[in-house]
Amino acid sequence: MLLFNRTYKRSGTIWEGRHKSSLIQSERYFLACMRYIELNPVAANMVSKPEEYKWSSYLENSWGKGNRLVYHNEYLRLGKDKSTRCYAYRELFKQQLSEHDIHLIEKAETYCQPVGDERFRKTIESEYGIKLGQMERGRPKRKVVEI
Repeated sequence: MLLFNRTYKRSGTIWEGRHKSSLIQSERYFLACMRYIELNPVAANMVSKPEEYKWSSYLENSWGKGNRLVYHNEYLRLGKDKSTRCYAYRELFKQQLSEHDIHLIEKAETYCQPVGDERFRKTIESEYGIKLGQMERGRPKRKVVEI
């Protein structure tokens, strides 16, 4: 680990930090999240095309190269057979992600918020009796009770 930290000018353990996860409204945002993740190495100038990043699932999803055993239903809905799905997946990458989708995904990543539309968020709030949104920093203020 010392060599890794020295090489990448960092400190601490490789996996330090809190695990984060977010619910995703599958029908609308799952494939957008996949595109966001698989385009991250391109955005970081690590590679020029997503298929050049060897740790990505892009090659399997777009060209069928790999040995994936499990697929998400939203991916399977892209086509009736593997070649049709792969073609449809490649076509998705010809369009840029909207600024709205990027903002929503990055907000979800930072604050562990659900990725979905307002109706999806309201459903989660009412179903689980919670309030979604960025909380104020620090300890909650005490409520003053007058007698």
